[in-house]
Amino acid sequence: MQNNLFLFLILIVFVATTSCNKKQSSTPVKTTLTTEILKDKIKGGWAGQVIGCTFGGPTEFQYKGTLIQDYQPIPWNNGRCKWYYENSPGLYDDVYMDLTFVDVFEKEGLDAPASSHANAFANAEYMLWHANQAARYNILNGITPPQSGHWLNNPHADDIDFQIEADFAGLMSPGMVNTSTDICDKVGHIMNYGDGWYGGVYVAAMYSLAFVSNDVNYIVTEALKSIPQESEFYKCMSDVIGWKKEFPTDWKRNWFECERKWSSDIGCPDGVFNSFNIDAKINAAYIIIGLLYGEGDFGKTMEISTRCGQDSDCNPASAGGILGTMLGYSTIPEYWRAPVYPVENMDFKYTTMSLNDVYELGYKHAIAVLEKNGATINGDAVEIPFQEIVPAKLEVCFEGHFPIERNHVGKQLNSINKESEFEFEGNGFVLTGNAQKLNRDLPEGVLEFEVYVDEQKVEQIKMPTIYTTRRHEVAWKYNLPEGKHQVKLKLLNPQEGYEVRADHLLVYSSVKPANAWKTN
Repeated sequence: MQNNLFLFLILIVFVATTSCNKKQSSTPVKTTLTTEILKDKIKGGWAGQVIGCTFGGPTEFQYKGTLIQDYQPIPWNNGRCKWYYENSPGLYDDVYMDLTFVDVFEKEGLDAPASSHANAFANAEYMLWHANQAARYNILNGITPPQSGHWLNNPHADDIDFQIEADFAGLMSPGMVNTSTDICDKVGHIMNYGDGWYGGVYVAAMYSLAFVSNDVNYIVTEALKSIPQESEFYKCMSDVIGWKKEFPTDWKRNWFECERKWSSDIGCPDGVFNSFNIDAKINAAYIIIGLLYGEGDFGKTMEISTRCGQDSDCNPASAGGILGTMLGYSTIPEYWRAPVYPVENMDFKYTTMSLNDVYELGYKHAIAVLEKNGATINGDAVEIPFQEIVPAKLEVCFEGHFPIERNHVGKQLNSINKESEFEFEGNGFVLTGNAQKLNRDLPEGVLEFEVYVDEQKVEQIKMPTIYTTRRHEVAWKYNLPEGKHQVKLKLLNPQEGYEVRADHLLVYSSVKPANAWKTN
């Protein structure tokens, strides 16, 4: 009798423990947070992003296609954030880019159209690169979202840009992944498409789930439901999650497998045939390698995400923001949180907002989004309804385009050489270069030229010499018939002291090289 009673008690404990574990690893139908916890998590998300960005700042793109070895010290002390705020504030483009969109929501409300976000972004004073700059140029020259981020108009469509700017979408959508995806649809297609857009959708989804779960593995895997399974982005993240199970304690082996299979960038003209990789997929992989192997430890997560290399400030910024949201500001270890204190009342460059301002606005916008989407707020209790995650629509960049050549061109369009032409064989090309003045004392100018492909005019282009409004590449054209093509550039307004430089020609083909991207 006593033995039977003992076995019965063991069974009860087992069932209770199993039920408890299931609750911890899955989102309940509703989650109730106090307003103080909600505020603390929002603060943790923004502060975590600043911490990660600061920690990875010294190594950004210093380690391309290689790990940052354990013996390489990464400095951290209580003065780190303040030093960057005062001496290198551009490091925080991850944050002040977010704040552009936060500011639009504050001024125009939650229903602010994509055009308002696009115009604020395009006319901001800060410098931009890659997909962001290509989108800025598009918007200023009449190509509006979502076409401004589409790969036919933006060779950087798969780059990391929206991925590092999507934090706000998750932080204003606590527990509501579909809502964060809707916000991403409006803002993220300003500068990205396909896998580049999915990077932002996924990061925002992880932020959203970090409000309602304290299980990092659950946050990483559940958020992936927001991404269509057919996409390369989904497959890459799924591989990383699978390799974590296969190599549970060896993050470097996971990194190696990821590098081996997923490090071939076919879009960004700066990354193709180069060790530089700003592709969203590979850098998102580094975010979740940090989260998965960090296992909820803030410092360990920072170290791993940073030491994966490439965009090693943006990746720990995303990981730090997501984990900071899960932990809450008050639970981020003092060692990591203390350097934020001196800067919390300092405005970010190009803004009139400080972290303290953002904490308040973030909470305000989150409450507004929650109320709009069926949450119940009773006094200090916020009851968040569960949203069954719906994957985003399928988008594919550069489909049927495989890079086959990168050739030095080294030609100029100027007052002496008013035309230039070249030939290639394939189905698309990108011509890198820029417009510049040859004497710094000259005023900024705009050079105009026409682009002809196979004797047909395909575009008339304005190229400013000023950096903030520049065109990121000289010319490009995809989806051409496979075969030989002739490209001609004709300068329309030659001016002494100004020129357009054509640097490199990247050639695509519809035929995948037989030995390309082998993974076995």
